[in-house]
Amino acid sequence: MQGQKSDRTRERIGRFKGGLTTNIHASCDALENPTGFHLTPGQAHDLAGSDALLPELLEKIQVLLAEKAHDAQERVDHLEQSGVQVVIPPKSNRKEVRKVDSEKYGWRHLIENFFAKLKQYKGIATHYDKRACAFLVGIHLVAAMIWLN
Repeated sequence: MQGQKSDRTRERIGRFKGGLTTNIHASCDALENPTGFHLTPGQAHDLAGSDALLPELLEKIQVLLAEKAHDAQERVDHLEQSGVQVVIPPKSNRKEVRKVDSEKYGWRHLIENFFAKLKQYKGIATHYDKRACAFLVGIHLVAAMIWLN
């Protein structure tokens, strides 16, 4: 069995402060419509989830808004070379402090609004599904309902 992922890891369930959890990483457009999803275990860093979403977004986006957890110099350099404006506040331990457009950063409420809509659905908020594929299907179903409204 060595070299195989455990059932929990394969199902994107990880141990975190509150117990077993799964992180939902999402991207959305300027109209709060979801455009992509990725699941990671609860203890995984946010960069792991956004690494899965970024490749398909790079050709479509002009500005990337994200929180401090996504402030990695390699990522910022790669995005800027791709012609994407980066609006990520610098971490407190960063040596070179980058200026952030606070008005554009305020637009991050769009993704927060999407997660608020997502959490209105009890099955998603409480993570009833123990299988990652079933949980992701539920997220896609709710996203489709959000798109239709």
